[in-house]
Amino acid sequence: MVKRSLLWGSLGLMLIFAATANAKQFGSLRGMIYDKDFGAPLSEATVLIAETGEKTITTEEGHFLFEQVPEGNFTLVFSKEGYARQVKAEVVVSPQHMTEVEISLYGDFTEMEEFVVQDLEIGGGSEGALLNLRMESPALLDSIGADLISKAGVGDAASALSLVAGATIQEGKFAVVRGLPDRYVNSQMNGVRLPTADTDKRAVQLDQFPSAVIESIQVSKTFTPDQQGDASGGAVNVVLKGIPEERIVSLGVGTKYKTQSTGRDDFLTYKGGGVDFWARDKRSIPPEGGSWDGAAGVDRQDDTADFDFSLAVGGKHEFDNGLKVGGFSNFYYKQSSSYYEDGIDDAYWVENPGDPMTPQTTQGVPTGNIPENGDFKTKLYDVAQGSDEVQWGWLGTVGLETENHSLTLVKMYTRVAEEVATLAEDTRGKEFYFPGYDPDDPKCDGNQNQDAAPYLRSETLEYTERTTETLQLSGKHRLPIPEFGHERVLKILPPELDWTRAISRATLYQPDKRQFGSLWLSGKYFPGFPLWGLDPWTTEPVHRIFKPASDFTLGNVQHIWKDIQERSEQHFVNLKVPFKQYTGDEGFVKYGVFKDRVLRKYHQESFSNFDDNSAKYEGQGWEELWSQVFPFEDHPIAGAEIDVDYEGFQEITAWYWMVEFPICKYLSLMKGIRHERTRLAITNFPESDVTWIYPGSSGETKLNPGDADFRFQQDDQLPAVGFKLTPTEKLTFRGSYTETVARQTFKELTPIKQQEYLGGDVFIGNKDLKMSAVKNYDLRLDYKPYQGGLISLSKFRKHVDDPIEYVQNESIGFTYTFPVNYPKGSLRGYEFEIRQDVGHFFSPLQGLSFGANATIIDSEVWLPEEEQAVLDDPPNIEAKMETRHMMNAPEHLYNFNLTYDWERFNTQFALFYNIRGDTLIAGAGQSNGNFVPNIYETEYVTLNLSVSKKFGDHLKWKFVAKNLTNPDIQTVYRSEYIDKDVVKTSYQKGMEFSLSLTAEF
Repeated sequence: MVKRSLLWGSLGLMLIFAATANAKQFGSLRGMIYDKDFGAPLSEATVLIAETGEKTITTEEGHFLFEQVPEGNFTLVFSKEGYARQVKAEVVVSPQHMTEVEISLYGDFTEMEEFVVQDLEIGGGSEGALLNLRMESPALLDSIGADLISKAGVGDAASALSLVAGATIQEGKFAVVRGLPDRYVNSQMNGVRLPTADTDKRAVQLDQFPSAVIESIQVSKTFTPDQQGDASGGAVNVVLKGIPEERIVSLGVGTKYKTQSTGRDDFLTYKGGGVDFWARDKRSIPPEGGSWDGAAGVDRQDDTADFDFSLAVGGKHEFDNGLKVGGFSNFYYKQSSSYYEDGIDDAYWVENPGDPMTPQTTQGVPTGNIPENGDFKTKLYDVAQGSDEVQWGWLGTVGLETENHSLTLVKMYTRVAEEVATLAEDTRGKEFYFPGYDPDDPKCDGNQNQDAAPYLRSETLEYTERTTETLQLSGKHRLPIPEFGHERVLKILPPELDWTRAISRATLYQPDKRQFGSLWLSGKYFPGFPLWGLDPWTTEPVHRIFKPASDFTLGNVQHIWKDIQERSEQHFVNLKVPFKQYTGDEGFVKYGVFKDRVLRKYHQESFSNFDDNSAKYEGQGWEELWSQVFPFEDHPIAGAEIDVDYEGFQEITAWYWMVEFPICKYLSLMKGIRHERTRLAITNFPESDVTWIYPGSSGETKLNPGDADFRFQQDDQLPAVGFKLTPTEKLTFRGSYTETVARQTFKELTPIKQQEYLGGDVFIGNKDLKMSAVKNYDLRLDYKPYQGGLISLSKFRKHVDDPIEYVQNESIGFTYTFPVNYPKGSLRGYEFEIRQDVGHFFSPLQGLSFGANATIIDSEVWLPEEEQAVLDDPPNIEAKMETRHMMNAPEHLYNFNLTYDWERFNTQFALFYNIRGDTLIAGAGQSNGNFVPNIYETEYVTLNLSVSKKFGDHLKWKFVAKNLTNPDIQTVYRSEYIDKDVVKTSYQKGMEFSLSLTAEF
């Protein structure tokens, strides 16, 4: 483990180097670009300084300006679509001097020697390049590039995605676009859909991809036939950094201070835990028959240091014959921790219509307002949690390029290890039923009724390793087919072929998840019988076992070992045939084939101290943790024969065609269709005591091999039509109608009693679950008043047939979660976005930019008749409900950013303000005949600040302050049938301050 002294020493050396670096002298460079044929100024032409890579765009009057250019000789490259590129070499820049340049560009039809520049890299990281890509794309495309990601100081793709209009993150890992969660969003890396080893989802966990390797994140919000068919909410493509034009060596190091974890000496962890430096810690399955071995509960220790490190090298070489060869490699490493101690996790319900909410009870019920003879538990937990995480990985890219062909090989590997220790204690249940309860008074009512809402303690220790790796080989080719046809009718241009072959793998290895449950009874006073010579006495306090569920014979300690492996092979080929029709405008016809094959293996083993009913820890107060001495007592453990392993198979094959045809200079139409086949199969391997719920059954039945195996196939024809209207170069209006799908997951299709751990919430799959069908309507107006400026307004609407939602069911004697197809759902909304360069309007504020976007969402799903009947079941519930919001669809999203490039001092400032509106995370239901309202995550606001400064040509310093508002992150019960919101969960993340230095050569 790296010591803080080494980190601060490294930062100190870099600061000394920065302070002693020789500053270069600067001059300025400005000029004009004209159209050679007409003598008119050329607006929006690109000027590139080849030696530095710095670019700018000419104004409407044809002017360009570079305010600070190091002294020396430079080569300028001038380009604009429809014009031949020109190069001007030996442009001399002198200190404190303004160099003037004037040049004219010839139209594309003028015969002259062409200067060809081709890039091996994919996409671009500048906001200007991404804005141009947005305007040219046939789909509604939103992007965020490496420039803005760096300014925001976000650490991974998940955090960066939340800066995109209409996008947010679920569970800190999964993409949600326009209110549609991971089921409706296709997440990719360089256009390749990666496998995932997540237990519940088929979505890629975006927190695995650090910002150090990201060139851009591109979110296509409308489906086009060359995309995969489940891109209903959108297709999120994480584009990795490509091969740089110039040789580069970059070294970065940083450290963080977190207000809730840094410097703590009572950080929550456990003995024998910890995260290995390289995130590898193979732990064996516990031996059966012996006593419990290892920590059973939490412990308090010093926190670990937060730091990160990255190293990147790359470059490109061109041979005399025109062949270009390049490569890029990036290694990154990060260690971080988090902690909170004031969290709550409460469970309430409404027992009678119109009554206030009361605590949910388990394993018994209260008897009257003061449950004198009650024997029951509550769920009003105060929660503390500490986590340590190590993340590292490597990205390597090599490429070959000629004038008409390119080949790129990409290898990426990421590894994450996380240890989480959670302490949850329920003492408020006792206080609720016995106001003024005093645990030190044996005579008080609460201690005279010990079994009514006793103190509970749950300790969870969890260690998990995740890996994702991919090997991608791709090619782009301009086929040697000469142009043919007639210019005044239709002229076919040389076709373009691109292809990709990818082999990928994801794993989740969880060798160590432990739960320890205990309850505590205070001393109880007995008056005795003096007449019979029996004096009064008081019992000693005692810790006893707490079994989380009454339908198992498990003890109070559990150990779960889990291993998930998923492999995928994906390949696709696209042929694009561009053409130029009678007006001189270009369109294209595109064909393609696609195949994605996924294999998953799931293996789980569970252990517990079964039938250890007499276990107890006597004579100790509530503050003493039984888990600290439990490993030294005699508590034999054994395997639970209720686990189900499985092998899952998913194959998606498709072919498509699409055409974009320009009707005239201002209007083009897009049409196409994707033919997609989905195949799913699950083979289960149950242990001896596994039961299942077969369709139509009224109870559980023993599961034999083959009983619950599943086979599914569906063919879909997914059409897409759209238009693009550009009455002026600055104004673009798009519209589209498309059809897409949403698929079931392996877990949802298996009708087996599934639990993350013994005693946890029960989930039972549904073999009759159908795929969802989605109809999408989109309109967008983009106005680009000047280069870099944008005003945009979008309207969208989605109709979902058979949306998959989760409900609570009690038909077989206990409560479990069950996936069903709701009849229909709809989602509609608006997006507004603005980007403005303030210096464009007021020159003294040159370098100041403002950006804002807002998304307003209104969603609704129609409940099945059976669920409506459950919620409108007098006399206990009477909560009539025909519709509710869609899950994970926030009511609104607002993002604001203000950036300032202070070129005179090589300094950048950036401020980011984000608001996420109320979001439904669980629908209303009933439990034990009582009403449980909808659960919403409430609105919260975040504020981040970053400041960076360059020292000379090689060093850059950055300071980032995150989560400055430090909001309460809450979920609440909400319904028209209760008076006001009731808090269910709440915690604070705390503020974070980081300092980093990067050296580039």
